[in-house]
Amino acid sequence: MDLQTAETKIEELRNLLNQYGYEYYVLDNPSVPDAEYDRLMQELLMLEEQFPELKSPDSPTVRVGGAILDMFEKVEHRIPMLSLGNAFNEQDLRDFDRRVRQAVGDQVSYVCELKIDGLAVSLRYEDGLFIQGATRGDGTIGEDITANLKTIKSIPLRLKEAVSIEVRGEAFMPKRSFEALNEVRKERGEEQFANPRNAAAGSLRQLDPKIAASRRLDVFLYGIGNPEAIRAVSHSGGLDYLDHLGFKTNKERRKSKTIDEVIEFVHGWVEKRPHLPYEIDGIVIKVDSLAQQDELGTTAKSPRWAIAYKFPAEEVVTTLLDIELSVGRTGVITPTAILTPVKVAGTTVQRASLHNEDLIREKDIKIGDQVVVKKAGDIIPEVVNVLAEQRTGAEIDFHMPTDCPECESELVRLDGEVALRCINPKCPAQIREGLIHFVSRDAMNIDGLGEKVISQLFAEKLIGDVADIYKLTREQLLALERMGEKSVSNLLAAIEASKNNSLEKLLFGLGIRHVGAKAAKTLAIEFGSMEKLAAASKEDLIAINEIGNKMADSIVSFFEQEEAGELIQELITAGVNMDYKGAKPVSAADSDSIFAGKTVVLTGKLEVLTRNEAKEKIEALGGNVAGSVSKKTHLVIAGADAGSKLAKAQELGIEVWDEEKLLEELNK
Repeated sequence: MDLQTAETKIEELRNLLNQYGYEYYVLDNPSVPDAEYDRLMQELLMLEEQFPELKSPDSPTVRVGGAILDMFEKVEHRIPMLSLGNAFNEQDLRDFDRRVRQAVGDQVSYVCELKIDGLAVSLRYEDGLFIQGATRGDGTIGEDITANLKTIKSIPLRLKEAVSIEVRGEAFMPKRSFEALNEVRKERGEEQFANPRNAAAGSLRQLDPKIAASRRLDVFLYGIGNPEAIRAVSHSGGLDYLDHLGFKTNKERRKSKTIDEVIEFVHGWVEKRPHLPYEIDGIVIKVDSLAQQDELGTTAKSPRWAIAYKFPAEEVVTTLLDIELSVGRTGVITPTAILTPVKVAGTTVQRASLHNEDLIREKDIKIGDQVVVKKAGDIIPEVVNVLAEQRTGAEIDFHMPTDCPECESELVRLDGEVALRCINPKCPAQIREGLIHFVSRDAMNIDGLGEKVISQLFAEKLIGDVADIYKLTREQLLALERMGEKSVSNLLAAIEASKNNSLEKLLFGLGIRHVGAKAAKTLAIEFGSMEKLAAASKEDLIAINEIGNKMADSIVSFFEQEEAGELIQELITAGVNMDYKGAKPVSAADSDSIFAGKTVVLTGKLEVLTRNEAKEKIEALGGNVAGSVSKKTHLVIAGADAGSKLAKAQELGIEVWDEEKLLEELNK
């Protein structure tokens, strides 16, 4: 076969396979038998192997998985992927409805959708071609999992129109795929996945796309990240347009004009939920009008125009076999119930938190009891109560120890606390948990250095504190189980990269009591360097907004310890950055910038800056960046494809700049 004939045949096969795949995976209405689809796929694979120059990125053959990746690249979301606020009962839904109507009036309709229990993803298309897919991550930064997402056959590689669009959805593992995967893992003697959500997330974070391809994942798209790109006016209209483009959306959705209709929809799915072929954990309710969504705006974490109703937790009865104790990073001793394995909300539960000794006493929990277990928020197993009437007399009272189960130091209960605590700073369990915290995503974010590797390094006495992480050698790491050349190289590169983190990441990673991620950022901005923070007095600290007496005492105590000074010096010697690297915000009173004291809204696609970069620069000059246009808005920055926000700004007579004007002012 010559090249021209092959090109014609390959194009014909691709079109057929794309159409058959759409019918099977999106419409659930196949027009040909599986054997015919498989025959055509094999023919296409052979032709592409014979004529590799004719292979294209949207060929159906990419779904079988490509080359193994070295690591996942970070992706900054052009539009942040916000999380949703939660409702747990009917009153929460009515309160949400009241807030919405107070803000935008009574002419409101809602769209109710099933809340798929999976992994949130963002898909980006340029001129109709799928070019990038990413995890939600922290909402601002995710991971590039394009190669794995291409293996999901319900994700179109080329759209039916040549549009540039970013869509959001939920990748998930159907119940049948989950059961089949766990059966295979059981036969191999491998640990089984706890639930389909974990299995889906684990599958999409594999560096080998062939593994993702083998796990038969699926996806439902639930929204458009940049609705102004298609000039949509409603959420429901946007979903209909996604259907038109060839995306798979969930058809079990309903438009409701009143909150009573919403509540009826919710109650109906509480009953029907177990019969679905996939897991759901609630119902998402969204204001339908995009103009009203803009008017309602967002908080720092979630949109005011949407809420997620969480289903009531399923409760089951099982036997409490034993109570184990664990020592946390701050020395708190936490009791955990060991249970006869039982299915709760779709997953097998063998352990449940008991929180502290007071809870055990309050609920009169004994070893051997029949107990009621549920999953709080459908996630964390907990013991609800005891069936005391079923006791036989063989049950055993549980008493908290007087000594630490890890280091045998005497346990104490600090004033005002219910928890028992080990206060030995050299307790191995606390050191190990502190190391795990130090490398976590919100702290130093060292990829490849997870809990298992840290525990292994600690057990082998290769690390004893966080400074030792920066002394690890290639030879030491290669000697560990399951650590090959590539994984060691990636890990050493991640450790080296973490040295350049801004000060707030290090501060949070050090685990100073009461200092969370937000407080660490505040301290880093205020003091600018570790040296200045270490020299700060309690009075200096409490003078800062957000820093109270308890946190100030904890910070001063930390830096007064000789060991803390020695540790920081070791980190400095290793080359770890000790300074704040971000732009320090300027108050409106102190800034002579044109942005000082002004409320600015960004809309549309910026070409030079990312949305986050523009936001940081404006706020650093004393401005305030808001998510929606209102009468209080002073200025709108409009990029390409700006939609309803631009229209509203023009309607209200608000000043509008393009990106060129923005850059001109920022560079003055």
